[in-house]
Amino acid sequence: MNRLLRTAILGSVALSMTASLAACGGGKDRPRADLAASKVTTIGVNAYLWRASLDTISFMPIVQTDSNGGVIVTDWYVNPNLQSERMKVTIAILDQDLRADALRVAAVRQVNRNGQWVDSPVEAATVQKLEDIILTRARDLRRAAVVGD
Repeated sequence: MNRLLRTAILGSVALSMTASLAACGGGKDRPRADLAASKVTTIGVNAYLWRASLDTISFMPIVQTDSNGGVIVTDWYVNPNLQSERMKVTIAILDQDLRADALRVAAVRQVNRNGQWVDSPVEAATVQKLEDIILTRARDLRRAAVVGD
């Protein structure tokens, strides 16, 4: 009986280990990690918005970046085709989720008048267009991560 009991215990342990191993990764039904989740927090803010923001303003000189706080500040940028005008952009990523309201763009524009840079209004459509470009790029990055999975 002692031998029969040991065989029964070993058999049940072997069966439970097989079931445990299948649950840990041997089964095909196991949930997969979503690498392209809308919330990516390794840098403090949404990584897709961060990367898209940097990509979008890559032509401008960058003065400050803070990936944990989600702030990007550019230096003055003078368009080579329009030397009498310059712009400065500040981008703030406000959340860890990939959402339209998690992004704020502010721009300052100056015009050169008689050798002096004078503040001039920025059209609201300019800032809105920049936000749209960043959001579209962030969504494209996320889609690419899903397809690459």
